[in-house]
Amino acid sequence: MNSMRQADEAAAAGGAIPTDVRGALKADAPLAKLVWFKSGGKADWLFEPADTEDLTTFMSRLAPGTPVMALGLGSNLIIRDGGVPGVVVRLGKPFASVEVKRDCVIECGGGAPGILVASQARDAGIAGLEFLRGIPGTVGGFVRMNGGAYGREVADILVDCDVVLPGGTLVTLPVEDLDYSYRHSRLPDGAVVVAARLKGVPGDPAEIGAEMDRIGAAREQSQPLRTKTGGSTFKNPEGGKAWQLVDEAGCRGLTMGDAQVSEKHTNFLINKGEATSADIEGLGEEVRRRVAEKTGVTLEWEIKRVGRW
Repeated sequence: MNSMRQADEAAAAGGAIPTDVRGALKADAPLAKLVWFKSGGKADWLFEPADTEDLTTFMSRLAPGTPVMALGLGSNLIIRDGGVPGVVVRLGKPFASVEVKRDCVIECGGGAPGILVASQARDAGIAGLEFLRGIPGTVGGFVRMNGGAYGREVADILVDCDVVLPGGTLVTLPVEDLDYSYRHSRLPDGAVVVAARLKGVPGDPAEIGAEMDRIGAAREQSQPLRTKTGGSTFKNPEGGKAWQLVDEAGCRGLTMGDAQVSEKHTNFLINKGEATSADIEGLGEEVRRRVAEKTGVTLEWEIKRVGRW
């Protein structure tokens, strides 16, 4: 993009957006194709940094208060139809590296997919990371939300992580500083996880591979993977399963516009074709209402919902 025109657009967007970057910076960028639901509006700005230094410099020059949101594979996300204000940061190939270190530690870029991390661990004979095979997303997202599946979570394996804070400061935070709880960390809004160290234990590659295959088969059998979906919609309430409560409330197959509660797994919402994000989120809210009315349990969203209505 012409730098003069880019500067004009940055000013028009209502804040100082630094345009002297080495990565890719685009104004008014469509996001629907980048998220699993294939719905939603545009980002005011979409930035794909060339490397960590490019990101820290960019964020240090942002106008204070400019919203920043990191985007991984877009699997656990509803982008609202009015789009996302500020800057969406997408970590691409420069942040997708996975390197095996000593003592069963694996160093991963924030943009590395979970299945790649699990596969590298398997090949190196490192056990304990197999569950990452079952989470559709990237390391940055896992670390932020304490991603988990099949009885394990990131809090069990994280050593520390490199984070670019709002303002552009790069810090390394040990796992203790993230104050993990179920699907939550204390990372501030606007922080971007650019790398993490994960630790497993010695294991047999064949056994690790067999466990990964079991996880993959279980997901294929129970989840609507070949649809436009967003992963698990609601957090499991203490002592219970969200899908069971949704089922008990009679919501299996419930629709709103082109959005539907999956008949295969009731804790998944799917876009049957041309659902808007308003359809998908509205359906989720209706499910929450019916579950609360039927069971007295108020389900909490696990899927992140961002942007303007």
